Amino acid sequence: MSNRFSPPAMALFGTSADPPTIGHQAILAGLARRYPMVATWASDNPLKRHGAPLAVRRRLLQVVVDGLKTRMMDQEGCRLELRQDFSSRRALDSVRAARACFPTARLLFVVGVDLLPQIPNWYQASELLRCCCLAVVPRNNGTGQEQAMARLQAAGARLEALPLHIPPVASSQIRQRPDPALVPEELLPLLASHRLYGFTAHDIQAHAAHQ
Repeated sequence: MSNRFSPPAMALFGTSADPPTIGHQAILAGLARRYPMVATWASDNPLKRHGAPLAVRRRLLQVVVDGLKTRMMDQEGCRLELRQDFSSRRALDSVRAARACFPTARLLFVVGVDLLPQIPNWYQASELLRCCCLAVVPRNNGTGQEQAMARLQAAGARLEALPLHIPPVASSQIRQRPDPALVPEELLPLLASHRLYGFTAHDIQAHAAHQ
């Protein structure tokens, strides 16, 4: 039977983006190739101390989104957008905001596999799992992924494993030691001009000289 009446899929990717890395960039690019609609936003993680205010992180993420949209213009039908109005410290609030704007979409909330054990302790976790599917971003080592996914599925979660290959980089690495190779190229001038996360013009010049 034809599935032409299936609701469009929309991937929801909230991230602290502190700062955005080439890993974030790879996730967004992979989502945009897989789903017709992708919404991302910068958020405050209640379990973390952030290196820059939310408004700054939102601006950085917008630059990454704009860069990807420019490079992926030939991908007809893909809609990748920064939706800061979806931002919340609670995943359920973000999903509800997306549902209010896109009432017919099939919502997929994107999470790293390392977060799966925490989800049962999230705010109204059972309601979150009822409202959306979880799209799971893998880790390169794969340790414990299948077990964590099986436990959530046994609790009624709908899961979709994403076949993505993500560079093994974390924002915390950059906050500890700024490395131009670990952030999207289009962010470097902005990071250096505002001396964000310890980046300087000298760092950017040295990086460019080795390209």
